[in-house]
Amino acid sequence: MDSDQDSFVRLQDESLQSPEQLLHEIELCKELYSALENDSAKLYSAKEAAERRTQELKKGELHKILEQQLSLNGDEERAHQVFAIREENTRLKMEKQVLKNKLEELKKRVLWNDPATILSALPEKKMIFKGLPANKEDMNKLMLIPVVHSPLPGGSALITFEEAEVAQRIIEKKEHIVELSCGQLEELDQCRVKVQAVPVDILLPSALEIRLTQSSRSILVSDLPSLNIPKEALLDKLELFFSKTKNGGSEVESRKFLEDSQEVVLTFTRDGVAEPLIERGHIQVPIGKGKYKIKVSPCMSGDISNLQLQPSRCPRTVLLLGIPDVLSVESMRDALEIHFQKASRGGGEVDALAYVPAGRTGVAVFVEDTTG
Repeated sequence: MDSDQDSFVRLQDESLQSPEQLLHEIELCKELYSALENDSAKLYSAKEAAERRTQELKKGELHKILEQQLSLNGDEERAHQVFAIREENTRLKMEKQVLKNKLEELKKRVLWNDPATILSALPEKKMIFKGLPANKEDMNKLMLIPVVHSPLPGGSALITFEEAEVAQRIIEKKEHIVELSCGQLEELDQCRVKVQAVPVDILLPSALEIRLTQSSRSILVSDLPSLNIPKEALLDKLELFFSKTKNGGSEVESRKFLEDSQEVVLTFTRDGVAEPLIERGHIQVPIGKGKYKIKVSPCMSGDISNLQLQPSRCPRTVLLLGIPDVLSVESMRDALEIHFQKASRGGGEVDALAYVPAGRTGVAVFVEDTTG
């Protein structure tokens, strides 16, 4: 049949075939093999296309099923809202971290590289100079006692030992296991917490320059008598006396007592009044039924023109970090003091201890160590 002849190649008896017939049969086989290769390639391509389509259909079906479930549950809108909230929360966390890094860099720059920036944040402090120094070499020296305020984070404690060697041992050990024995709750009887011990470094002024300026309208009135009258009444009498031109004065703009002193600053409304009064030095002023000799001095104001800081380590103080909020403030303070005063744990006598629970903040005040 023709169909059989198209599908099969009939090989005759080799003894009956000539070489030309054999070559013809070979050519027919080659053509058939080539056709089979083409069909195989087409089938392979069709198979890949079918697999891709199957995957697409599967994804589409899953998406449709998810949409149907959300639609059936009425949660599609809420799902979008939850997704949006999560994205916004992630974005805010990233922004918070960026701002935190910038803040840390700013702190380092302010504290270590740009001490002039600190000048604007320094509180105004009024100082009173009385008399002359006994030693002329000390006339250009100003002795300052620094008082440093430093933030104390939550979950931390500052502990000051009587001896610096004890603080050094605690810092070198770094991590400490503190037993919290508390009779209030049985589950805390055997509770232990791990805390970290780190040194305390603060910035102290190493050099200070103050620019002094004499006021052109103010005078400093001192050597006032100790009278049993209110301060406001004394200010009224001084203002009344120095506002009269016959006494060398003029209209008084303001009057005030200097803080923690018995000196008064009088400020006039115009220039040229203060200098003649200062040149007189002492003036008899009637107060009540008597006259009293008071002293008139120039009024000086000072501005910090240069401040240099250097890091300083507190030799007897240790900062404890990572303290969990599991006890009351008093109980935790007692537990920490008991633990760190035991010599068997490398501790020693505790001079002071301040504890700030987690979630709160505190301020530590450092003063000059006068223990020698």
